[in-house]
Amino acid sequence: MPLEPYLRGRTWWAKGRVEYNDAPITDYYRCSTGTSSEQAAREWCRAEEKRQLRRFLVGPEEAEEPLTFAAAVLLHEPDAKTAGYLIPIVELIGEALVSDITPKIVRELGPILYPDAGTKTWARHVVTPIRSVINNAHDLGKCPPIKIKGYTAEEQVAQDRKRGSRGRTKYKPGSWEWLLQFRAHATQRVAALALTMFVTGARISQAVQMNPGQHLDLDNNRICIPGAKGHDDRWIEIPKWLAIELKNLQPGYPRGAERKTENLRVFGYADRSSPRKDWNKAIEAADIEYLPFHSAGRHGFGQEMNVRQSIDEKAAGAFGGWSDTNLMRRTYTHAEDEVIKVHRALETGLKRAQRKTKLKLVKAAK
Repeated sequence: MPLEPYLRGRTWWAKGRVEYNDAPITDYYRCSTGTSSEQAAREWCRAEEKRQLRRFLVGPEEAEEPLTFAAAVLLHEPDAKTAGYLIPIVELIGEALVSDITPKIVRELGPILYPDAGTKTWARHVVTPIRSVINNAHDLGKCPPIKIKGYTAEEQVAQDRKRGSRGRTKYKPGSWEWLLQFRAHATQRVAALALTMFVTGARISQAVQMNPGQHLDLDNNRICIPGAKGHDDRWIEIPKWLAIELKNLQPGYPRGAERKTENLRVFGYADRSSPRKDWNKAIEAADIEYLPFHSAGRHGFGQEMNVRQSIDEKAAGAFGGWSDTNLMRRTYTHAEDEVIKVHRALETGLKRAQRKTKLKLVKAAK
C-alpha cells in the first residue's frame, strides 16, 4: 500500500511502502512525520515517495545528495535580521545533514551559542531561524518538517539564575495619567505619536510607517494602521480630537530620505528606533516612570479597554487589531491595584454573608 499518514497521540505517523507499477520498492514504513498537522503529514508522505522513486529509477549514486543545513539555508530567503542569526548557526552545524538535526540538538544550541543570554534569546536567535529554514526546505519537498518545543518556565528560571538576571524587565502598561504628563513635556510630533499609539493600539513600527497620502482620511476621522505580523492594513474611525491633532501636525521626511511624496511620514521618523531620543527626553523632563513605546501604546490600549473600562473584548480586539482575543487578554492585560480590589471584594462578601446568616466573624468583646 502507498504511504499513508495516521494519527498517533498528537503526532501524525506514516505507514505503508513506496510502490512503482504496483510493486513495492521500499521496506515497510512505520515512522513519525514529525508534525501534528494532517496536511503536513500527507505532504511528507508524497515527498518521501518522490525521493524513493528517484532513487529507484536513477540509482542512489545519481539521486540527489543528502541535504545539509547550509544547503537548506541557501534555499531560504530570510530577512536581514534572521540572516544575521543564521551566520553563527551555519558556522556550527552547516555541514550537518538536515535529517540528523533533531529538536533536542536545536534546543541545545541556544546555551552553546549564547551562554550569557536568556531562553527568549535562544528561542528568537536559534530555534525560530532553524525551524524556519528546515520547514521551508520541507515545503520544497527536500526533507521532513521539524517541530521544536519552546523552553520551559523551569529552564528560563534556571538560566536566569545562572546569569544573575531576573529576566526581562516588566513595565506597567500606559495610562491616560502617564500620557498626559508625558505630552506636557514632549515635542509636538512625539506627543502625537504617543497619543495615536495609545488610542489605536498601533505598534511603534506601524505608526512610523504611516504616510499622509496613503494612511490618513482625517476629513472623515479615519486613519489606516499599516499591516503587521501577517495582518493586512486596517482602516479605523478615530475620535475627532485625534483627527484634529493629526491635521495640525506637519508631515516630514525622515533624515536622508529622498524628497518624494511616497517618502513622507506622518510623524517624520525613519524607523521604530528614530523617536527614542525625543521619547526619553520627554520622560526625563516630566519626571515620570520610564515606559517603552510598546508598553505606553499597545499595552496601554489593551489595559485601558479590558481592565480599566471593561468594554466588550471583541470590540477592543477588532479595533486594536487582535484576531485572537485570548492573546489580547493573556498578554496585554495586567493586574492593577490588586490588593485594594481583593480586600474590597472580601469585605463585600463577608458583609453579605453576615447579613444572611446573622453571624459575626469577630465576636464582640465581653
